[in-house]
Amino acid sequence: MEITEKTRVFDILQNYGDIAGVMVMFGVKPVGKYSLRRIITRVLTVKMAARIHRVPLHEFLDKLYKAVEQKGKVSVDPVQNYKR
Repeated sequence: MEITEKTRVFDILQNYGDIAGVMVMFGVKPVGKYSLRRIITRVLTVKMAARIHRVPLHEFLDKLYKAVEQKGKVSVDPVQNYKR
C-alpha cells in the first residue's frame, strides 16, 4: 500500500494497525470499533489529519514511512510520495 497525503487514515490503520503508535505521537487518539471518530477516519486523509493536529505534512508522512519500513511490509520513497 502506498501512503500519500491522500491516503485515508482508516486504510493505514487497517493495513498497518500496529503502527497506530505513530498516529498517537501526533495526537491522533485511538478509536473504538463503533465510535464516531472511527467513522470519521474513513474520510479523513493524511493531509487533513496533519493539518488538524498542526503537524507539518512532510513530518507526518516521514514518520509513517519509517514505521511502515520498520515493519518490512513495503519500501517507500518519501521524496517521491510527498509533493509540495
